[in-house]
Amino acid sequence: MNWELMWDSVPTLLRGVPVTLQLVGLALLFGAGVAFAVALLRLYGNRVTERLMAGYVFVFRGTPLLVQIFLIYYGMGQFELVRSSVLWVYLREPFWCAILALTLNTGAYTSEILRGAILSVPQGQIEAARACGMSRTLLFRRIMMPVAIRQMLPAYGNEVILMVKASSLASTITLLEITGIARKIIAQSFAVFEVFIVAGSIYLLLNFIASRLIRYAEWRMTPYLRARG
Repeated sequence: MNWELMWDSVPTLLRGVPVTLQLVGLALLFGAGVAFAVALLRLYGNRVTERLMAGYVFVFRGTPLLVQIFLIYYGMGQFELVRSSVLWVYLREPFWCAILALTLNTGAYTSEILRGAILSVPQGQIEAARACGMSRTLLFRRIMMPVAIRQMLPAYGNEVILMVKASSLASTITLLEITGIARKIIAQSFAVFEVFIVAGSIYLLLNFIASRLIRYAEWRMTPYLRARG
């Protein structure tokens, strides 16, 4: 075990943390918007939109994320319509291709988490709100969504952790995030074991922080947990 190499590789690997955080943060942000729209269309849309959204969820949950990244990065440029559009400014860049793939992937998973959480809202609360004269929009905004968000937090925390780990796949399309830098160091030093231990430790630290933040949000949004603590 080359401890000196491991210690020396820490600052270099930490340079990839901002790229990793950008990938995860933007993907989760855009993915939340996609998930919200998909969940609503599946719950309250017509039969056509419901089936279209169900097909999207099936495809992106049923295929490997690595394949999705490759299809977007290597495949989109095969179409003249894409190359001649304004989107090509972004789709020719590996960073935005990775963001798009991660967004569509997490959007599919999160939409199912959100849909299940909305369906789990107690019917008694919905009936009570209707009895108070709440409109459908007000009922959804003040009753269903707050309850659903509290319900989905534990499962969504798992999705955040999975996205942190999944961001390492962006290294396959030349992005120098944590794993990309690790592979570069390994190509120079051939110290696979040592470098990946350090890289894995950084991912572990990021996921530890993410899990603590999710638990804090869950604690803040669930008064009975505060009372128990």
